[in-house]
Amino acid sequence: MQGRPMGSLQREVKIIAILTTTSASFLTPFVSSATNIALPNIGLELGLDTVMLGWVQTSFLLTTAIFLLPLGKVADITGRKIVFLVGLVVYTASSFLASIANSATILIMSRIFQGIGGAMLAATSVAILSSVFPPQDRGKVLGINVASVYTSIALGPFIGGILTQYFGWRSIFSMNVLVGLLTLLLALRLKQEWRGTPGERFDIFGSLLYGTSLAAIMWGTLSISSYGGGFSSPPFYALLMGAFIMICLVIWEGRTKYPVLDVRLFLNNLNFSLSNLSALINYAATYALSFLLSLYLQVIKGFTPQVAGTILMAQPVVQALLSPLAGWLSDRIDPSKVASVGIALNAIGLFVLSTINGETEIFSIVVILILMGIGFALFSSPNTNAIMSSVGRELFGVASATLSTMRTLGQTFSIALATLVLSVFVGSEILKPRSLGDFIAGIHVAFLIFGVLCVLGVFTSLSRGKKKQV
Repeated sequence: MQGRPMGSLQREVKIIAILTTTSASFLTPFVSSATNIALPNIGLELGLDTVMLGWVQTSFLLTTAIFLLPLGKVADITGRKIVFLVGLVVYTASSFLASIANSATILIMSRIFQGIGGAMLAATSVAILSSVFPPQDRGKVLGINVASVYTSIALGPFIGGILTQYFGWRSIFSMNVLVGLLTLLLALRLKQEWRGTPGERFDIFGSLLYGTSLAAIMWGTLSISSYGGGFSSPPFYALLMGAFIMICLVIWEGRTKYPVLDVRLFLNNLNFSLSNLSALINYAATYALSFLLSLYLQVIKGFTPQVAGTILMAQPVVQALLSPLAGWLSDRIDPSKVASVGIALNAIGLFVLSTINGETEIFSIVVILILMGIGFALFSSPNTNAIMSSVGRELFGVASATLSTMRTLGQTFSIALATLVLSVFVGSEILKPRSLGDFIAGIHVAFLIFGVLCVLGVFTSLSRGKKKQV
């Protein structure tokens, strides 16, 4: 490479960075959205009820949420590229383990390791792009990155439905192994390394507090219905313990020199804190959409996995097509305004979904999914741009990991809430057509709660200041 013009080298780095992070960003959303379609088949083969089916997804999301912030800090200290590469190896290997799982225990364990690998990828992808591209181009490339995420979500139900119907649910994870290996080969071509502030140390104690508090809170939330509720049940004590540890975490992180969760950044940067809060609310309100509608379309409507997956493609396809445009708009218009319109459209869609029943026309479902696809597009990349533009370059890793953590926490709470509502209305039995009435009542309540959350998200999004280019 010696003797090549600097401009040529920089262009090559940018191209490889886009291709690598786009490919990596395709991985985790694809398997999650494809697995949603396969859940009924997984449940039948492994004998899982609705609560355990929820854990197939939640185990991955919770692990990702626990490791995202600590690994984002590790990436800033040791290098974002090396963490990215290790993440690809871990994620691909655990996908292979999932493809040969013959029990719920092995499947969930493989999903946990997928969560660790996915956390490494999520903590570094946006940070690498933000390190390579200047502020004036950042919205556009982040829009491309978001588009890749939702292209994978769009293809997940469709391809997952075909794979499940003709080759079995294990083939979903086998395909992920192939994509992971190709992505790793591409990533090895990245020669440059990016770090944050030199000399920074890793906050081990804060990371332990952070992970323990999240694990306790999420286990308590998911398990409370299984124990019949009550203030003396183990899940309630877990919730109390998680809340107490979280308070200790905030106190510790406010005093330590190198926090894994930068409380001072949240307190001193209104745009950063409200943008992350908006992301948390939006994903908490919307992520369970495909989880609930996948069950609705297959159990209540009686569609095959392939047909159900094709229907669910509508929302992410629209988002994938519009995300680059939304990113471009956020470079020219205040991102908070663009994102607020997006989350408002999501609220409308969720309120309409809270009225569906067994007789609802599929055309109506598709129209709602298209509306929410527009909403997702207008929210995601502008909100990402607002967050990354509100901090200095030395904090790109932390900001990227924080955003990914908020997104993953929101997704985890979304699945947890949907699972909790279904367990209250349907119980622990495997879903059957005879459960139509109880299931419909459950999704009515879930979508109504999610719609209210989106309304709250509109207010937090509008409360932000104007973006600051860094």
